[in-house]
Amino acid sequence: MTEQEYQELCDRIATLRAELVSQLSSDLGQNPQLAHDITQQLDTMVAELTADQQNAPSPPDNGLAQLVGIGPDAAEELGATHMPALIKPYEETVTSERIIAVGDLYYLYQHEKIGAFAALLKLQQLFKAGAVRLATGEGAYGLYQYDRRQVLRHTRRDRLQAYRRVFGYTKVSPMAGAKANAEFHNGFVHFITQVARFFRDKRISEVIRPQMTDTSYGSVAVVRRAGLDLRNNLKRASYGHIHVLRVEMLQLLDESFRIMGEDDVMKLYGADSAWDVLEAVNKRELKRENINASQRHRMATAGRKILQWLAQDHILNSTRVEFEALLHDIVDDAEEWLTSAEALGISRPRTRKAIRAANGNSRELEGDLFASEGGWS
Repeated sequence: MTEQEYQELCDRIATLRAELVSQLSSDLGQNPQLAHDITQQLDTMVAELTADQQNAPSPPDNGLAQLVGIGPDAAEELGATHMPALIKPYEETVTSERIIAVGDLYYLYQHEKIGAFAALLKLQQLFKAGAVRLATGEGAYGLYQYDRRQVLRHTRRDRLQAYRRVFGYTKVSPMAGAKANAEFHNGFVHFITQVARFFRDKRISEVIRPQMTDTSYGSVAVVRRAGLDLRNNLKRASYGHIHVLRVEMLQLLDESFRIMGEDDVMKLYGADSAWDVLEAVNKRELKRENINASQRHRMATAGRKILQWLAQDHILNSTRVEFEALLHDIVDDAEEWLTSAEALGISRPRTRKAIRAANGNSRELEGDLFASEGGWS
């Protein structure tokens, strides 16, 4: 395609768009969905033309001889020069497996906050000291084996440094050459808030609007932009040993709960489940009165699912109906995460005062949110 052909194509598309709007102006006032359909069809047509242009063969020198006027193919005017295709969009270069690994790491971080690893290590310490009534049961044998492979595992400091590098959480200094991802928390809260707000607006609109086909509520663009910003942030932070680390830690977490769920360990604390043992050890031995296990576990599960959803190409869908249907998969998780975060003070309660603070001084508010979650060590 030459520069002149490219210019003519842009002009024809703009003329077609204006002509369609002019002819359908009366219908557009009664059916706002029609405007979206027209835009969608034209955008699809442009995308197909762009794809054909990208697949078309380019001159051996990419049109340089035409442009500078060298050789028999030299162009007599700018319009006859070769017009290259657009490059691949940035958002399409994100690898899903890395974002999925980040979702698993977030799940592990919340369980680290609960004290899942610290509680079992404390229980093992008491077992070795003979300070608890454990001897030959399956739980006791599991405690003996728990750190036999310690030399092969990442240390606690390795885990905390990984949280610091990927999420900006904890106060541990990042490893040499690494940088804390200070932008994650604000972006994560912002995306979840926009997802929840979009569907709240939809529910309100369905109640007060007589025309159920009117889709002028909410803003898909805001949700998509918040999601893309968060995904791009995680793309930069998800390199390195995160994949292996998260698999090892998930195995370690599973082993921890298996040991705390053994009959002899549960009997020791009069517990009915591994979660009861976890809370008892934190309260009695580690002197942590309230570990907020229920809220943290819900945040872990919901946050992991939200990040896994973001790892797929759903966020790139520009069709409103399809995007809304795909987004519906995480709306309940977004609401549950926000509710648990508000209970813990990680996110502001949805009050008029908080809304005014967010609108009037969003930078200060976001700093408070980050300090609340990131100020743990």
